[in-house]
Amino acid sequence: MFSFFKKKSKAPAEAAVAIEPTPQDAPLTGEPPVPEVFAPDGLPEAHTDPEITEPAESKASWLARLRGGLSRTGQSISTLFVGVRVDAALFDELETALIMADAGVQATEQLLTALRARVKKDRIEDAAGVKQALREVLAQHLQILEKPFEVGRVKPLVVMITGVNGAGKTTSIGKLAYTLQRQGAKVLLAAGDTFRAAARQQLIEWGERNNVSVIAQEGADPAAVAFDAVHAGRARGVDVVMVDTAGRLPTQLHLMDELKKIRRVIAKADPDAPHEVLLVVDGNTGQNVLSQIRTFDAAIGLTGLIVTKLDGTAKGGTLAAVAAGSQGVRPIPVYWIGVGERIEDLQPFVAQDFAAALVGD
Repeated sequence: MFSFFKKKSKAPAEAAVAIEPTPQDAPLTGEPPVPEVFAPDGLPEAHTDPEITEPAESKASWLARLRGGLSRTGQSISTLFVGVRVDAALFDELETALIMADAGVQATEQLLTALRARVKKDRIEDAAGVKQALREVLAQHLQILEKPFEVGRVKPLVVMITGVNGAGKTTSIGKLAYTLQRQGAKVLLAAGDTFRAAARQQLIEWGERNNVSVIAQEGADPAAVAFDAVHAGRARGVDVVMVDTAGRLPTQLHLMDELKKIRRVIAKADPDAPHEVLLVVDGNTGQNVLSQIRTFDAAIGLTGLIVTKLDGTAKGGTLAAVAAGSQGVRPIPVYWIGVGERIEDLQPFVAQDFAAALVGD
């Protein structure tokens, strides 16, 4: 496994690897070209960022920041239970609060139906008891989205990652590289976002900071970069190959077609790959997340979600809508959620913790 806390050395850096692009008219079969190792210019020294060298934060601190990130919704719901009776008016106000938190009508109806049944069954007569019941009902509702990300079932595990511009896709890949390495996995990155030089450079920088090799080639065909990365991952014996793809809107059909092509070409390198297809979504975009999930899922078959930017302005209720299958979306697992910019701020989604943060103290 690559060591994250590697001492500086005068040896050439191996954070990025350039693969000669596959000719457009050449079949994507056989072994890829021998990669050329290069050290990109203008990159910071590896591991000098003080935020990157901090130890992982404790579980208690993470939960506190998650509650802080969802405080906008948590406070609006929590205040409903102060000095009130358990009556129809309380449920009406809860309905409004959940809809305002982006849970949507369908998820709100499911939650309140289950909550009323729990209150009646357990004969709950005080507001504090109803609040606790809401936490439990919401956690059970979100449980369908909780699923561990399993590394080791195949080698290499090929992960294709996509999302719209600004969702935090490339940053999430860098954070995941850090997390997976801490768990003992050997990681390889592929800079498949060849439409933007800045995106390619950003991924190479994350590779430098994590001491992870990056397959990259300026101006290359994205599918060819992905193809080469899968072969390189197999040759090097890595555990996880993560393929970054260009950010795009669901309405950009030509770019969605490019995603389909990348998926097909990855399958040429490994018939069972990609093993995971992840969509990164911005937690601040509310119900718009549902249309993104629906469109990307129809195009490339999503297996998981990464929800970012749950750090103070996000309402958080959108995940309840996903769990309810609102607007034709499937309840796709949420592997990770992010509540900040630090490298440790991407953590596994836990339904019980998320429900507690959403309902508030």
